[in-house]
Amino acid sequence: MSLADKIFIQNCQDILENGFWDTELEVRPKWEDGAPAHTVKKFAIINRYDLQAEFPILTIRKTNFEAVIDEILWIWQKKSNNIKDLNSKIWDSWADENGSIGKAYGYQLAQKHKYKEGEFDQVDRILFDLKNNRGSRRIIANMYNHSDLHAMNLYPCAYSLTLNVTGNTLNAILNQRSQDMVVANNWNVVQYSVLVMMFARASGLVPGELVHVIADAHIYDRHIPILNEIMQRKQYDAPKLIINEKVKNFYDFKVSDFQLENYLYTPLGVKLPVAI
Repeated sequence: MSLADKIFIQNCQDILENGFWDTELEVRPKWEDGAPAHTVKKFAIINRYDLQAEFPILTIRKTNFEAVIDEILWIWQKKSNNIKDLNSKIWDSWADENGSIGKAYGYQLAQKHKYKEGEFDQVDRILFDLKNNRGSRRIIANMYNHSDLHAMNLYPCAYSLTLNVTGNTLNAILNQRSQDMVVANNWNVVQYSVLVMMFARASGLVPGELVHVIADAHIYDRHIPILNEIMQRKQYDAPKLIINEKVKNFYDFKVSDFQLENYLYTPLGVKLPVAI
């Protein structure tokens, strides 16, 4: 059994059995037909993934691994806010006629800031500290910039990453304000697990633990029937992640440098509607 499967099922069962329904509230998200997209939610779910024990990808449904990697490279490596630099259509609903999603995600990471050691953008500052200031308790990237929220087509969901070095091990906390559990939970877990591994490789460290903090963990009303079916499926052992040993530089990684060995899963089987 994959630990990711176990954690996902426990989270979703807890939300369905003990969560709060927002059906009496006016909600911003809408379904494609214009109906309000209501949710049942739990506040402050915290999950821990030991990246040395196994790679945390679901087997009870397929997680599109290549698209996951492509998006995390788009945000953190390319530092782009334009879907023309992305090889999927997952951001199309939030892009303008020029392909921009506004001053969001990669745009925020690319902005340079002044430090005592010089000017860095947020990603380069992380890389600098992981090599030069490993005892630091200030290795943080934050994309929730209030002064630019008005210019973002979607406020950042996964908005901050805190990195911490213990001995030769790199651990991380991912903070997320909002999580569509069925569509995006494992997507983000896989993404940031890979990102921690990239930072570790580039810094000569060993990846350790990813702690995922979700403020508003919710399940949309129209996802519940398929979710109930997914949670009853056969669970397989987690696959092994193979990363190209030749790549040491953070900016040299490509999607093809990450391969899953023995990834067994049950196909999702339906197209999930996404609330916008």
